[in-house]
Amino acid sequence: MTFRLPSAAPLLRTPQTAVLEGIAGFVPPDAVPNHALPAAWDVDDAWVRRRTGIGERRRAAPGVTTGDLALEAAGRALAVAGGPLVDAVIVATSTPDRPMPAMAPRLTTRLGLGEIAAWDVSAACSGFVYGLAAAVGTLASGCADRVLLVAAEVYSTLLDPQDRSAGIVFGDGAGAVVLRRGERDEPGAVRALDLGSDGSGEELIQVPGGGARERSRPAEFGPDDRYFRMRGREVFQHAVTRMTQSAHTVLKRADWAAEDVDRFCAHQANARILSAVGDRIPVPGERHVTNIARVGNTGAASIPLALADAAARGELRAGERLLLTAFGAGLTWGSAALVWPELPTVPHVDATGTDATAVSAANPAVPAAADPALRTQIA
Repeated sequence: MTFRLPSAAPLLRTPQTAVLEGIAGFVPPDAVPNHALPAAWDVDDAWVRRRTGIGERRRAAPGVTTGDLALEAAGRALAVAGGPLVDAVIVATSTPDRPMPAMAPRLTTRLGLGEIAAWDVSAACSGFVYGLAAAVGTLASGCADRVLLVAAEVYSTLLDPQDRSAGIVFGDGAGAVVLRRGERDEPGAVRALDLGSDGSGEELIQVPGGGARERSRPAEFGPDDRYFRMRGREVFQHAVTRMTQSAHTVLKRADWAAEDVDRFCAHQANARILSAVGDRIPVPGERHVTNIARVGNTGAASIPLALADAAARGELRAGERLLLTAFGAGLTWGSAALVWPELPTVPHVDATGTDATAVSAANPAVPAAADPALRTQIA
């Protein structure tokens, strides 16, 4: 069953919505290729690629937090948008720097954006789409003229060193977009949204410990309950079914057919999931936007990070119709439809080792990194 906000349908029938005017991504510099995975996991490059489509993933250095990655991506997105003033900041993450307070107010202060509205969204790997819906509502309601939406994760802090199934998949990264209020028929406008959830599947993807339940019943939990756990086979089926259904729903709301979709960007969970969803919509593989081979599954950050990467490589063209879809813990899922706008060139530093400090020096709107080790590959 798909959850619908009471105001969602009338909101999207009005001309006011969110319009994309800046996007950027960021990953830490430390790459962990398949051949460098722990020997105890007994995996090789061919095995990992066959099961996941991943060749390497990024890991934040000790002391580098989700907030640090969010700062880098947010600063770059603001720079791409021309350094505009924003009225609200939304951070989507399932790996916050601490349980309380939310990350968004601190990020807002670090960016020097003043005493504006700021809050977090927790919808796991669906967080960016949920955050996009929150941004649309905030803008269309008149509460803000411009919103900064950031999705950031440091999943490496949740991974069990003994669990190869999660260890081979997840990476760290951040993606950010700047959205302004605008008309629904503008390039860059969010044309349609769909959100859903099913709490009966909460145990399929979870971190059992670390919350109020553990604090109130400590005897029921052990040290290993602080680690990420996922029942992969069941998750695969749910992810394919839910993302396919949600994608069809949002296409109907946008009044698009599957063949109208120029580019398809799904949550970068696993290459087999991406292929299965694409086949069922259907959208042919050459229209898929994907970077999972180079960064792995970066949770809520995966969609904006993949889009920023594709934009940096010149793979997205103004006027193309984009379909986005995601699935995550909760269970949660969501989809969005938009037409890609004309954007300034996105600064990009690839894996050849060009120092991203040069990008920041050329663009003063990008804040200095919290740690020099953050200077990296996708900007």
